Amino acid sequence: MTASDGSGSAALRVPAAAAVRAYLDHLLVERGTAENTLASYRRDLARYLEHLETAGVTDLAAVTERHVGDFLVGLRTGAGGRAPLATASATRAVVAVRGLHRFALAEGMVAVDVAREVHPPAPPRRLPKALDVATVGRLLESRGGEADDLAGVRDRALLELLYSTGARISEAVGLDVDDVDTTERSVRLAGKGGKQRIVPIGRPALAALEAYRVRARPGLAARGRGTPALFLNARGARLSRQSAWASLREAADRAGVDGAISPHTLRHSFATHLLDGGADLRVVQELLGHASVTTTQIYTQVTVDKLREVFATAHPRARM
Repeated sequence: MTASDGSGSAALRVPAAAAVRAYLDHLLVERGTAENTLASYRRDLARYLEHLETAGVTDLAAVTERHVGDFLVGLRTGAGGRAPLATASATRAVVAVRGLHRFALAEGMVAVDVAREVHPPAPPRRLPKALDVATVGRLLESRGGEADDLAGVRDRALLELLYSTGARISEAVGLDVDDVDTTERSVRLAGKGGKQRIVPIGRPALAALEAYRVRARPGLAARGRGTPALFLNARGARLSRQSAWASLREAADRAGVDGAISPHTLRHSFATHLLDGGADLRVVQELLGHASVTTTQIYTQVTVDKLREVFATAHPRARM
């Protein structure tokens, strides 16, 4: 059985829900999409299916460009009693939908890619927040002072590693013990899409990791069933991203660091301080694991803004 695609040609009837399942399987098996990204796409496409069902559309070949455009409008305005999505979240949802229709065309499920001309909203340019060196120092030194504080020793090692390597929080909690090479002073991180990279690690971070592995990890590991994970929780299992985030907030409170602090704050600080110190942009790109240098270039704007601030306050004729 066939159905018109609105362009005068015909295409096989393929249930939209079945196409979504096939697309998600494609992302998982053939593209190696990261688990977190896949989970987000699954939620976005479930919302898209609800939108199509409300419009009376169940077959993918019956979807038109207007359906896709209306979906984007609904994301931003809050259709169906849902709260409006932020620009970044709406952009991700539209990217997921465009990927679905592009995949469906390539697989012969439809004759036309109706989402090709529907573009995601342009995200506002936001500069990353970076702490100054002294504040980072206070943050790092706020944990791990007591020898019998196993969580404190662990958190000091975690924070030192985040700042020393610029690792994402998911990369840090995903580390196994063998991923740290003390001889080469390096760490093997598994980034987005499972892509691995080797990054150097500073001596203070290595010292904090060694203190954790000797003084704290054995005690935490004894509470669990055995795991190669580097960072362990109170039950001896791998530390979660949520627990790591909570540890950072506790350290920030102890250090008296004001404002919203997240694991990405240390990543931003890592990149900004490297560029301030004269590091090449391409080197910073590799260290951060960015696929494109364009993503890394936002940190150069942070550095330029800092230069302007210093100039405005220090130069005798800056305000004349």
